Amino acid sequence: MKSILLQKQWSWLLSGLMLGISFLLAVVLVKPIGVSTQYAILDGIIWDQVQPGLVTENVENKSGYGSSNAYLNEGGGKYAEAIAKPLNYGLVFILAMIAGGFIARVMQRRGQPELYAPSMVSAELNSMRLKRLQRVFVGGFLALLGARLAGGCTSGHMMSGMMQTSLSGFLFAAAAFAVAIPMALHLYGREE
Repeated sequence: MKSILLQKQWSWLLSGLMLGISFLLAVVLVKPIGVSTQYAILDGIIWDQVQPGLVTENVENKSGYGSSNAYLNEGGGKYAEAIAKPLNYGLVFILAMIAGGFIARVMQRRGQPELYAPSMVSAELNSMRLKRLQRVFVGGFLALLGARLAGGCTSGHMMSGMMQTSLSGFLFAAAAFAVAIPMALHLYGREE
């Protein structure tokens, strides 16, 4: 029974197919996947607790909610509505991503090398846990900052955008890989 619960690495083909099916189901059943906006919504929820009245009911807005903050009031108050009613698709999706990552890590076999890191990266960073955590935090922060500045995130621009044959999705994917590959080679070199 225990062996059933252990995570096994999927092939690149099966992983790609499952990712594509997941995105297709999301687009058909709910809406295209994009998550960076939810972090701005979380900030707004915290802000509204510190400064009550940031989000108010507003019958003039399409959503029925408004804010004194111009960003939260965009799109007819859709961000203000998400702050007023935080239990929504975006929040559930973010929580499911965090829970899924945690479950996958727990299910990974003990003593098994990490499946997602090449041996040269794993050997260097596993011996320096603090350095790895710092790099992950800085990389995640920069990716999220860039996503908000660009008005979307990697899942929204690249994955959902490409699925919908959006030119900006293809351009973003090309730019992301044009930067990511040289940066990885710079940080880790080539495996010999």
